Amino acid sequence: MINKLKHRPRVSAFTILLFVLLSAPQIFAQDAAAPAALKKSFLARWVLDGGPTMLFIGAAVVAYIALVVYNAMNMTKAKFTPSDLHMALMDHMVNCRVRSAIELAATHPSYLGRLVAYAFPNIDATQPENLGRDQVEDAIADFTNNEARKALQWVNYISLCAQASPMLGLLGTVMGMVSAFATLQTSGGADPSALAGDISVALLTTLWGLINAIPAIVSFVYYKNKYNQLVSESVHAAEEMLNAAIATVNADTLYAKIPEGIAV
Repeated sequence: MINKLKHRPRVSAFTILLFVLLSAPQIFAQDAAAPAALKKSFLARWVLDGGPTMLFIGAAVVAYIALVVYNAMNMTKAKFTPSDLHMALMDHMVNCRVRSAIELAATHPSYLGRLVAYAFPNIDATQPENLGRDQVEDAIADFTNNEARKALQWVNYISLCAQASPMLGLLGTVMGMVSAFATLQTSGGADPSALAGDISVALLTTLWGLINAIPAIVSFVYYKNKYNQLVSESVHAAEEMLNAAIATVNADTLYAKIPEGIAV
């Protein structure tokens, strides 16, 4: 009796081991086949399942990225108010070399260079008290308005991407819902597997539309404010140069008005 009890576990263990070894290939084959049917690549699951509307949303994403790169490359201090040009122009204006300042500015492609070349020819030497400040400021205003129309169009295109992306996502959502109801009508029942593809179209297009729209809105506000800041710096630099020239021209008059004994 004791010997029988000793041998039973060995037989049972061997039998279980043999069963596992023989059935393991079939189990593994079934487990591998099931996920293979269900698994999809990241591209297929998150992009391609969105349907044809994803092509337009993808184009909006590419356009947004290109516009951000373009504006980032063009909205820099070196292209608006470079320090070396600012210092050189200031030196000319302090010494009242207006013509030299205009000639130097005309050879520089920066915003400040083009601004000075456009506005400073309006300086009027026959008005030594202000050198024709009103005409110069009017020219500065005209220049900034003309430049804003050209420069801000590339910033406004970012706003267009921000507005179009969720609308395209909504279009894909409507198409997915229409297809889902058509599936319900033809199948006559709410089969989840039959509706999965249509629901996927509806949700993915909305998702990618929002993914593109949210950063596009932020980028639009950022680059619009940055452009205004860079333009303000250039205009301020031009006004400083004009003030320096006026101060030099009227230096004798200014000192004559200061009472004797007061340090300047």
